[in-house]
Amino acid sequence: MPLVVVGVSVVILLFLMTRLKLNGFAALLVVAVGVALVQGIPVATIPDVLSEGIGGQIGDTMLVIGLGAMVGRVMGDSGAAQRIANKMLDAFGPRWVQVAMVVTSMLIGVTMFYEVAFIIIVPIAFTLVRVTGAKLLWIGLPMSITLSTMHSFLPPHPGPTAVAATFHASVGLTLVYGLFIAIPAGALIALVWPRLPFIRAMNPSIPKGLVSEREFTDEEMPGLGWSLTVALFPVVLIAGASVTEMATSGESPFLHFVTFIGSAPIALLLTLFLAVWAFGPRIGRSLSDVSASCTSAAQAMAMILLVIGAGGAFKNVLVEGGISDHIKDTTDSWAISPLILAWLIAVILRIALGSATVAVVTASGVVLPLLAGSGVHPEILVLAVSCGSIAFSHVNDPGFWLFKEYFNLSVIEAIKVRTTYTTVLAILGLGGVLAVEWALDVLTL
Repeated sequence: MPLVVVGVSVVILLFLMTRLKLNGFAALLVVAVGVALVQGIPVATIPDVLSEGIGGQIGDTMLVIGLGAMVGRVMGDSGAAQRIANKMLDAFGPRWVQVAMVVTSMLIGVTMFYEVAFIIIVPIAFTLVRVTGAKLLWIGLPMSITLSTMHSFLPPHPGPTAVAATFHASVGLTLVYGLFIAIPAGALIALVWPRLPFIRAMNPSIPKGLVSEREFTDEEMPGLGWSLTVALFPVVLIAGASVTEMATSGESPFLHFVTFIGSAPIALLLTLFLAVWAFGPRIGRSLSDVSASCTSAAQAMAMILLVIGAGGAFKNVLVEGGISDHIKDTTDSWAISPLILAWLIAVILRIALGSATVAVVTASGVVLPLLAGSGVHPEILVLAVSCGSIAFSHVNDPGFWLFKEYFNLSVIEAIKVRTTYTTVLAILGLGGVLAVEWALDVLTL
């Protein structure tokens, strides 16, 4: 019954948005209330459940998306994004621009959350689209696919790291084994998916307000050194904090300081100050001119944030309705390989709840009793759970709405693009997990 509720709610949501053309924010809230009533959540507590879902989701994303959009707009209005885009074209050539996006996304995405890395790189992708005249998905999709792979498969991202702690697995070994799976799988899908006929038939435009329309001359653009410094500044802070946390044990004032400046909101706030200081004079003569750029970016983000927040409300209603407990009880008696079971439970939870984090944490709790005596390497079991959690991203996943809004797609188009690529990545991930486990067994014979 709970899974039927999920299926019906998704169909109703699609009907509201595609046939009735209801705004995504309103449609998600209407469906969330309906699901809450069907699931037996007390009427008096439904507003609190919705608020908790919206608050939790917006709390996680508003600062990152808002500050990231401002940094991107300042870089765009100053010509810094165009300078980086031009250099990438010089280095790789227009023919290999997708490879450039994959390489860049892999390097940045290893330690950065999907949303943070997405917000940092997307202004460069938008600029490349404008400079080259290529389609938005041709350049932007390889970036998103690569970042999804890095975020879902590898520590120190939250899902794999949480599961590694549950299984008492080595985070370092999980990262090493995961790279053998994530790099080929992510690169393959990132380069193949934009070439599929149903993807090439789509031609969305860049959302207004998120990128400068001006084309700069070489003299008007800042130098490459400063452009890269600002672009990579949050990457260095966030990656440095992640590496320090993994390499340091105990508590110290230095670790607290590094963790503080390496948190995504603080890193992006510092980057915004650096960008305004470095590029402000190129945007206008006064601080108000720079503020106008930031305000324009913030206004463009308003509806995106509302839709993402409503997606969080929908997700929270599903969680509070006890669907994860139902799935756990159903799968307890399944007698199959722990690796396949872990992957499958994560996939089912991902479909039902939309939250990759909830999926991996719940799946790890179900599989944990099977780890002892199974002979399975705990690091490989971590990867089985993690790669299962990327599958079937759809309308109950707030990340789905971030992807949809930034690439200016309809709901059906976003399902065709994102739901398919995340599912294929999960299947390839399972194949990679089984292959690495087999190889380790052979080497230890």
